[in-house]
Amino acid sequence: MSLNLTQNQVLSIWQGAITESVRKDTPDLSARQMAVLTTVYLTPMPHTVRGLAEKLNISKPAITRSLDRLSELGMVKRKPDENDRRSVNIQRTVKGSVYLHEFANMMMEAAKDAAE
Repeated sequence: MSLNLTQNQVLSIWQGAITESVRKDTPDLSARQMAVLTTVYLTPMPHTVRGLAEKLNISKPAITRSLDRLSELGMVKRKPDENDRRSVNIQRTVKGSVYLHEFANMMMEAAKDAAE
């Protein structure tokens, strides 16, 4: 699928979705937290701190801080790896799925508005 969007159109879509998110009083995630969350939900499991750090090319402490916040919000949960007790798997939650589903809908609406 090929999209022919200008930079301003892409920024308008992002701005529209973010603005709607703020209006709906959804959790205010940083760009890093959103990158971690979408990676957990859009790429195959299992997910570990090490794996997410490698995939996103950011430090393990930065991933851990993002996961701490996402866990507080109930958007992901940590579960000890049954095969390796030293490792922790990051799992999806219903709350995180709902948040991303709603955010995707806000982006689609913003895209419609930008196209008009």
